[in-house]
Amino acid sequence: MIVDTHVHLDDPRYAEDLEEVLARSRAAGVNRWIIPGADPDTLPRAVELAESHDDIFFAVGVHPYDARRYDRGLLERYIGHEKCVGVGECGLDYYRLPEGEEAIAEEKRIQKEVFVDQIALAGEHDKPLIVHIREASRDSQALLEEHASERGGVLHCYNADHQLLQLAERNFYYGIGGVITFKNARRLVEVYPQIPKDRLLIETDGPYLTPHPHRGQRNEPAYCTLVAQKMAELSGISYEELTAICRENTRRLFGI
Repeated sequence: MIVDTHVHLDDPRYAEDLEEVLARSRAAGVNRWIIPGADPDTLPRAVELAESHDDIFFAVGVHPYDARRYDRGLLERYIGHEKCVGVGECGLDYYRLPEGEEAIAEEKRIQKEVFVDQIALAGEHDKPLIVHIREASRDSQALLEEHASERGGVLHCYNADHQLLQLAERNFYYGIGGVITFKNARRLVEVYPQIPKDRLLIETDGPYLTPHPHRGQRNEPAYCTLVAQKMAELSGISYEELTAICRENTRRLFGI
């Protein structure tokens, strides 16, 4: 069994055929799914899916792109739910910043403020973090080292920054998705063997980041098998051993 630890099943692109997507996933051996909280508008849908499917879980959080729409009260409304397994995805994303020094500084300030508050929320409720980092490794690492609890979390779609491997010592895991199969993913392929095996998680980030050979199509959780195959190859172990390791890692971090 594989757990897709990060898939946006609440995304409208799954609305018309979600049950077929889940059926294909089960047939491929991917039998559990975690929906990260990213968009406040779709969080109720994630909760609804978790309540109507025994094998779907969710996290509460706000993506850095939506930091200005952050509502702690909304997250607190659902964080005590029996199917809520984490806080996030939250973090920092400096890929798309506004123009002008003052505007950039303000955007970074807001993202950091919202990130720190979600880190605090996770600590208050003893939940692991699901962390999004894009072109903001140093600031993200500094905030996690200063504020994160011992519960740790996962660096979703790990960006292959070697320095972030230090966070493994603070109980952080590394989410590996379709990018590992890309021909231009040389940096991730090089860094991957340095990730402790007991810190590896499998994810798709569906409907985004579809692995080879399906790039250009909608991603879906059944494609975790393609990610796991590449991970096993790079780890020098069998597919069965790799998936067993990741399954135990998921149980240890998220309790499922």
